[in-house]
This record gives sequence, C-alpha cells and structure tokens, in this order.
Amino acid sequence: MREPDGTQVPLRVVLADDEAMMRAGIRAILTAVPGLDVVGEAEDGAAAVDLVADLRPDIALLDVQMPGTDGLAATEAITARYPDTAVVILTTFSEDAYIARALSGGASGFVLKSGDPTHLVTGLRAVADGGAYLSPEIARRVIDELGASGPRLSRGTAARERVAVLSDREREVLALVGEGWSNDQIARRLAIAPGTVKVHVGSILTRLDVRNRVQAAVLAYEAGLVDGS
Repeated sequence: MREPDGTQVPLRVVLADDEAMMRAGIRAILTAVPGLDVVGEAEDGAAAVDLVADLRPDIALLDVQMPGTDGLAATEAITARYPDTAVVILTTFSEDAYIARALSGGASGFVLKSGDPTHLVTGLRAVADGGAYLSPEIARRVIDELGASGPRLSRGTAARERVAVLSDREREVLALVGEGWSNDQIARRLAIAPGTVKVHVGSILTRLDVRNRVQAAVLAYEAGLVDGS
C-alpha cells in the first residue's frame, strides 16, 4: 500500500490463532518482511473482532478453528462491521468444509497453514491492495467446495460457458483477478488506467453473477484461465 505521494505505508495485520507456537511462527514470518506489521494478536475470534474494532488494521488473519467465537463467525462480524479491514483465512487440508461459509461471510483470501511462507506474504499484500488470493495448494479444494453438483469436468465446461460472455479484455482481467492481482497491478500489466480496470471488474462481477473477487477468482480457476496446480 502507498500514499498518494508514493510513500510505502506499512501493512497492519491482526493475527488470531489459539496456538501460541503457530502465532509465533507467523509473526516471525511477517515481521521479517519490510512493510508488514503485526499490530495485535488474539487467541479467539471474539478477541480478534475487538482488536479490529480498536486498531482498524488493514487485514485480519484468522485461523478457522478457535475456542468460543471461531474464525468464521469472526469473519462475518468483521466484514459486516469493519468493511475497511479485509479478512484472510488460515486453513488446512482438513478444513475444506468451512470454505463456503468463509466465502459467503466475506473472506478475501485463503492461505494454507503448511504452505510456502511466500504465499502468505503475497496473499496479504494482494488482499490489502483490493485483490483476492487463493493459495495454489487449496485453489482446487475451494473450487470443489463451491462447485455445483456433478463431475468436475462438467463444472469446468459450465464455467467456460459462463466466461464466454466476457470480452477478450474482461477475460484477461478475470485471469489476473484469479491470480490475486490488485487493480493497480492489473493496470500496470495491461497498460490501462486503474479506473478502467475497476470498470472491467465491476462488469465481470455483474455479468458472471458472482458476489466478490474471490468468487470470480474461483470461476477463473474452474474455467481454466488460471493454473491451479
């Protein structure tokens, strides 16, 4: 994130996980990266919501399973009350069943706990810049959780039919949304104005009948516009 004059603004993160060692490991990863600042930590979802209310961070990085108020309920509370704070979910391969609710609750990203630390950093930065992010290792599991009934091949065909209504430029933008790129990054990549990207993204969401960038990203994966391997 940058100020209008181009100055780098530290990305402020609230971290919630009931395991102290996990929090310590994630904190170490983030604080070693210039421009990332862990401004608060919580052991449960209710405390995370309170921290967001007090600190108004850019991102709330939430574990799914926590005592009391879990990460899903916290996600719903944060996105409803504090929309300027984006939510990124920490997940494991065994927690696929929670993905649909997290998406419907407004989560902007999913990062695998056991994945490459660079994916965590990339995901936080993408989401803070207004993008959406799916860890490569869980992209296909997200698709499975959101996909309609029927075999994956049929869902892929249906997804390709849906994106066929888009223009060539809109499909280019959708593919980059699927990779977690922000509007500014897409604008630089395609050599167009950020405002034009914003118009394209709005049109994509409307024409594909999806609620947010994460769901658009899932559709991009399923349609084969992004390599989810």
